[in-house]
Amino acid sequence: MTEDAFEILEGQRALDPLTAVLRKETIPHALLFTGMEGIGKRTAALALAMACNCEAPAGGPRDSLLSVARCGCRSCRKIRSDHHPDIHRVAPSGAYIKIDQIRRMCRSLALKPYEARIRVAILAGAQHMNPEAANALLKMLEEPPDRTVLILTAVQAADLLPTIVSRCRTVRFSPLPKSRVREILIRRYGLPPEEAASLAELKSGIDISENGMGPKEWARWRAGILHICADLSDPEHPRPPGMLLAFAEKLSKHRDILSDSLDIIKTWLRDLMVCRYAPDKLINRDCGPILQNLSRKMTVQSLLSKIDAVGAAQKALVSNANPRLTLEVLVLRLSRSEL
Repeated sequence: MTEDAFEILEGQRALDPLTAVLRKETIPHALLFTGMEGIGKRTAALALAMACNCEAPAGGPRDSLLSVARCGCRSCRKIRSDHHPDIHRVAPSGAYIKIDQIRRMCRSLALKPYEARIRVAILAGAQHMNPEAANALLKMLEEPPDRTVLILTAVQAADLLPTIVSRCRTVRFSPLPKSRVREILIRRYGLPPEEAASLAELKSGIDISENGMGPKEWARWRAGILHICADLSDPEHPRPPGMLLAFAEKLSKHRDILSDSLDIIKTWLRDLMVCRYAPDKLINRDCGPILQNLSRKMTVQSLLSKIDAVGAAQKALVSNANPRLTLEVLVLRLSRSEL
């Protein structure tokens, strides 16, 4: 992770209580960082791991979660480059965090640290733990190892077992202002202003460590989805079923960003309605001319039905419906000229 990645934490109020416990050296043995994806939870967890083990003198970078981003000490460099033996990271393997992953982490934490003052384990996307993994983690939280801090990240505390949440100190991260997201996307990632504005409207987070897809990659993914949405929205040129099913398959292979991908489709349908009456309120502003042209070919009732179809698919996926089948049904419904 580069120093620039820590820029997302500037102005984040969640850092205040973390800085306070860091300076008082009263860091809880378990922390739960909650908030929407992409707002810096994992980056903050990494910064805390660096600050806990920073070799700089007291009063320097080790006392600030933002300063460690520029610290050049050996420990901070190793943690930043993911080469520190005492900083453990666990993330979903496929759709879930499995019990074997938690067991391996627990075995590692049962050993003495190799070189860290405080060993840190970062459990990213903790809401994806299956029941067996959650129970295994709970046992460790009941008897936490010495000189160890466990940091869980999740969208919301309600997605975890109450017994796990009760053993953690919860720190809530706030969404980034859209103007700040837009400014970072333009200055740091070189995105065109209109594209940056559209992404800022869609997502209030841009942390490249959150879903493994940086802003430029995310912009390309969004552009690909919108291109297919434009094809599906043209009743005068229906697409063959094979192309539709291939689109469903492509979406199903990226389950970690599936919810965001469906949100992109919803914003497209929403813009098709809005551009008739308030073109200045578009989310996908960089697609304005295409939206204007296609909106004349579709009825409001059809668009509302398609939005409902996307919402139904999202609810089905939350209820553990088969992703591939759910998406195939969805794209076939979206391809119909009227619903």
